[in-house]
Amino acid sequence: MKVPTSTVALTAASALVLTSSAEPIRRDSNHGLPLIEDKAFVDSILLEDLVGCAQSLEDIAYATSRRNRVHGTEGHLSTVKYIVEQLESLGDYYDVEQQEYTTEVTLQSQAALSINGEAVEAATFSFGNNGTWTDEPLVPVANLGCNPEDHPGTVSGAVALIARGNCTFVEKITYAGQKGAIAAVIYNNADAGVAAGTLGGVNDLIPLGGISRADGLRFLAQIEGGATVGSTGEFWQYVANTTSYNVVASSRGGDASNVLFLGAHSDSVEAGPGINDNGSGSCGILTVARALAAWRTTNQVRFGWWTAEEEGLLGAEHYVAAAPQSVLDKVRLYLNFDMIASPNYVLGIYDGDGSSFNLSGPAGSAEAEKLFEAWYESQGLPHVGSEFSGRSDYGPFLDAGVPCGGLDTGADGTKTAEEVTMFGGTEGIWYDPNYHSAADNVTNLDLDAFEATGRGIAHAVATYGKSWEGFPTRNATSRKWKYSRGLAKKTRRGKKTY
Repeated sequence: MKVPTSTVALTAASALVLTSSAEPIRRDSNHGLPLIEDKAFVDSILLEDLVGCAQSLEDIAYATSRRNRVHGTEGHLSTVKYIVEQLESLGDYYDVEQQEYTTEVTLQSQAALSINGEAVEAATFSFGNNGTWTDEPLVPVANLGCNPEDHPGTVSGAVALIARGNCTFVEKITYAGQKGAIAAVIYNNADAGVAAGTLGGVNDLIPLGGISRADGLRFLAQIEGGATVGSTGEFWQYVANTTSYNVVASSRGGDASNVLFLGAHSDSVEAGPGINDNGSGSCGILTVARALAAWRTTNQVRFGWWTAEEEGLLGAEHYVAAAPQSVLDKVRLYLNFDMIASPNYVLGIYDGDGSSFNLSGPAGSAEAEKLFEAWYESQGLPHVGSEFSGRSDYGPFLDAGVPCGGLDTGADGTKTAEEVTMFGGTEGIWYDPNYHSAADNVTNLDLDAFEATGRGIAHAVATYGKSWEGFPTRNATSRKWKYSRGLAKKTRRGKKTY
């Protein structure tokens, strides 16, 4: 079945002129506030506030020459300022902290590729190395290039042509480089534009570019037909150290020994404003945080907006690494929200019990999954499991033994026929066809998905902000739990490195 039309009559076009309707609530303390109540709190999360926040983030990006919100740029620093101002407008309900972090980021890039003299649309990969070559042959790599033996000896001195999928970009081009390739071109595995992503950090690998599935298959057919396919490429990126901030807001009320922690990354890629990825998650938790200031909670609720996720989860990793173990031990559950308004969406729930993908989390992760499943079902909404791969900002928390959960609506995975039956949309294309592109803006958000996930976040806050009844306690055993993200398989809705 399809997700019901939103109860708020609002089109993406009309949403452009909205700003948040939530009035600031100024209080000296939360004493005397009513104890949080699930239905009333969930009902207070309005689509117009979610979209108004997203529009503000887009405006911030477009007010800069780069038109993005990359860590350390004017766009991201203004994003941090906006989040802090929104929280501080609530009086003293939250203790708001900014945690400085400096790292290398891609600030500018250029991609140019021609095949037998024909200009072809191409893209860079974050942290790809600079490189130029002239009239060098394309040599196909077998299968998906995930094993050394897939790369033939003839790739030496040539440009490897590799299909996207199943293993990381780093693995593919590492093997190609070991066989002597001077560069690599990866073609997409779906009809969703050119391949793009990140290598996760500075490296010494061969240069890399991305092209579309159609172009990749066309060149492959020509080569298999006996033609020599020559390529000329110029790929470069400007990488520099920049500084920005994590923002962490903790409610002053509630038991600080039993913390509910919610997080989302606040940065974008270089290509555009990053409104679904991840303005949607940032706005989802910010809208809930603002609404929460009208309520009292039994347990402390903490929110985190992480920088430098697009560079490899670095902001969240920095927070976890800097936090004393005694602080992390007080976090009963961390919930992550990354891309929650994808235009060709599914309603995904992190598979904390491992029943869908055989990758589970510390005790409590399964309970978080069940909470969201039950809530979606109570609203008559379908849902699917999302692989618990640790490939967003919850990964560092998993590594620290913290139970985790969360929601998403899909990234660069391909929508199936079964999912079209459940949610509508288009089979065979990405959940977000605008992923990591300039088109990731407010007009391309799905508003039904945004409202459903936003209210799902509120339900989790109302539930665990009030009581941890039935939820596993934290203990020393959970701290020994270690998640191996490096061995995780590709999720069909996963992000970034595949």
